Amino acid sequence: MTTQLDHVFTAIDAANAKDPTLEGDQPAALLYGQRMTAEQQRLFPDASEPLRIACRGQHIERWLLPRSNYPMDRSGYLQWRQEQGRRHAERIAGIMTEAGYGDDDIDHTRKMLMKQGLKRDADVQALEDVICFTFIRWYLGDFAAEQPDEKIPRIIEKTARKMSAESRAKALEEFDIPDAFAPYFRD
Repeated sequence: MTTQLDHVFTAIDAANAKDPTLEGDQPAALLYGQRMTAEQQRLFPDASEPLRIACRGQHIERWLLPRSNYPMDRSGYLQWRQEQGRRHAERIAGIMTEAGYGDDDIDHTRKMLMKQGLKRDADVQALEDVICFTFIRWYLGDFAAEQPDEKIPRIIEKTARKMSAESRAKALEEFDIPDAFAPYFRD
């Protein structure tokens, strides 16, 4: 017998398996969701089901709204990101409804996916910490290689600033953070 959580994860994975962008031989969105879950289990093994769902579904069907649909400036990027958060929240809310979750769990997951309460709500912050760890572990190297050298310190600083103090300390323990960037991870 499957649980509500199994139903939700299966639905998220089925949706993300349709991502036409491949990483290796796997759909990129599917792999991202699985990596998010792995980081969540490591960082927050006792996470609530809404937090687990938010981690797995954080980028559900992201490719359906390309970044190129918005102006290629800071304002356009922020509009795109906000709309992605709204779309992800609504898509996951629908999946959770189908699985039989109650309104409180659905609303809490929606709030996390829309980043409402960052630095004030423990679960919203936990999701952001998982996002940052996933980015650092799996994506920072390739992303940084595509950026001009002068942008790298700002990228590292912005990533660290999003994290909780506990997660910044953990990142210093786990990752080989260059000395020049280590101050961003210290309080």
